[in-house]
Amino acid sequence: MESRIEEAVKKKHCGFNCAQAIACTYCDYAGIDEDTMKLATQAFGGGMGTMEGNCGAISGAGVVLGMANKDQRKTVGDIRSIMMEFKKRNQSVTCKELKGIETGQMLRSCDDCIRDAAEFLERVLEE
Repeated sequence: MESRIEEAVKKKHCGFNCAQAIACTYCDYAGIDEDTMKLATQAFGGGMGTMEGNCGAISGAGVVLGMANKDQRKTVGDIRSIMMEFKKRNQSVTCKELKGIETGQMLRSCDDCIRDAAEFLERVLEE
C-alpha cells in the first residue's frame, strides 16, 4: 500500500474533522463512498464533540476497521493494538489530554494525531 498519511492530514485542513480525515482517506477499505463515510463519522471529531472522549483520528480508524474486517473479534483486537501504540507514543488517547485543555501542555497536535492513527491503521490493514 502506498502511504496515505499526508492525504489524511490534507483532509483535516479542508474542513474534515479528525475522524473524517482518517475514515474518508481509507473509505475504500470500508467499501463505502467518501460522502457516506463523512456523514457517518461527523460526530466523532473533537473527542466526540466535547474533547472528553477518544481522539477522533482513532475513532475514524475504528470505523474503517469495523467495515473492512466485518469480524468483531478482529476489529476489537486491531483497534486495541492501534490504541496501545498511540498511547505509548503520545501518553494518552483522550482528545482533551492530547490538546492540553486542562494542563496547558499539548501532547500532540491534531495533524500529528492523524499521522499517528493513519500510520498504525496502514500497518494493520497491510497485515
